[in-house]
Amino acid sequence: MLKSFLNFHPIFFLIIATTLEVLGDALIRMSIYNHVGTARIALAVVGAVLLFGYGFFLNLAPVEFGQVVGLYIATLFIVWQIVNYFTFHTLPTLPILVGGALIVSGGLIITFWKA
Repeated sequence: MLKSFLNFHPIFFLIIATTLEVLGDALIRMSIYNHVGTARIALAVVGAVLLFGYGFFLNLAPVEFGQVVGLYIATLFIVWQIVNYFTFHTLPTLPILVGGALIVSGGLIITFWKA
């Protein structure tokens, strides 16, 4: 079963990993600041499970870790903004968009520039 996963393109693993990371972080943030008691514990536990899933899927990507880092950072920024909008109803500001453009372009340079 695991071998069949390794036939997928690395971007598949990156999108899943970054989505799990950002959602896990968002749940932990919500558990700390917006909830108490059992709800806080439940959200924190689910967040921790999602963060474990992030590490698992990132390391399933069939490329060397150093090669995946640039594309991972670019993907992380984009997914982070999408989740931030839908979870916290916050649009990115101009500085975030400009900085994000630099993050994404840097990630693409790291990934695709063959020296």
